[in-house]
Amino acid sequence: MKAKFFVAVINILFLCLIIFFVSLYFIYNSWLIGFVIFGLGIICLLSLLPFKITVSSIWPDIIFGLIDNGILAILAIFGGEMAGTVGAVIGGVVGNSLTDGIAGIFEGFMAEKMKKKNVVENRTMLGSSVGKMAGCLLGAGVVLIIASLIKFV
Repeated sequence: MKAKFFVAVINILFLCLIIFFVSLYFIYNSWLIGFVIFGLGIICLLSLLPFKITVSSIWPDIIFGLIDNGILAILAIFGGEMAGTVGAVIGGVVGNSLTDGIAGIFEGFMAEKMKKKNVVENRTMLGSSVGKMAGCLLGAGVVLIIASLIKFV
């Protein structure tokens, strides 16, 4: 059990470093950042391949992250447009509070649906963590891509 915990923590920390530094590098390229964030979500999912964790087994976590950060990104963009940095922070905080509840409904629904269909839902510490992380990046990436296409950011 300790070895699995250690490997999971190392994987997450490594992903956090990659996400932080790649995002930092591209932060001022508003047209490209959505694609970069989306790509980082894909990298998170790819990091699960050596552990034989399938996307289908972590689908509820991915759905949670997609909804959670997708809506949060929208509220942060609007908050930033309305009131600058403080507005973006408030939009993010309020958005996170609202979306955790909303996304939790969908995560639970998907988990229950999978159980009813006898889909093996092998939720692990690593799978749940990376699934939510990937979903959050994918959701925010899509929002940022759309925002840049409509010239909103």
